[in-house]
Amino acid sequence: MFTVATKVYTRDSINNSILIVIKRPVYLNLFRLHLPLLGWVSILHRVTGVLLFFVLPAGLHVLQLSLSSPTGFIKAAAILNNPPGRLISVMVIGSLAYHAFAGLRHLAMDVHWGVEKSRARISARWVMIVSGLVTVLAAWSLFG
Repeated sequence: MFTVATKVYTRDSINNSILIVIKRPVYLNLFRLHLPLLGWVSILHRVTGVLLFFVLPAGLHVLQLSLSSPTGFIKAAAILNNPPGRLISVMVIGSLAYHAFAGLRHLAMDVHWGVEKSRARISARWVMIVSGLVTVLAAWSLFG
C-alpha cells in the first residue's frame, strides 16, 4: 500500500516552522499497469527463479528415487511418464530455459552490452522467442 500526501501545511523557518502531512492510502491496481517488454522480462526472470527454487526439492527427490534401486528407477519413470508428470516437466524445462536466457541477458547488461534501449528491446524479444522455442521443443519431444 502506498501513501500520498493530500494536505500539507507549512510555515517558513523564521516563524516557528511547522510541517503537517496528512497521508491517505492509495490503491494501486497492478493489472492496469502497462509495462514494456523489458519490465516483463525482468519480472518473469524473478518469477521463474522462485518457481525453480520451489521445484528443486521435488526434482531432487525424484532423482534420489531413480538412483536408489532399479525399482526406484521404475517408480520415478512412472511418475514422469504420466501426463501430469510430463506437463510439470515441460513447465520446469520452460522455466529453466527462460531463466537461463534471461540470466545471460542480465549478465550481458551488467558488463554494458546491450544497455541501449533499442538493443535491450531486441535482446528481450530474443529471450522470449528462444525460451518459447525451447519450451515448444520440450513439449513436442515429451508429448509427440
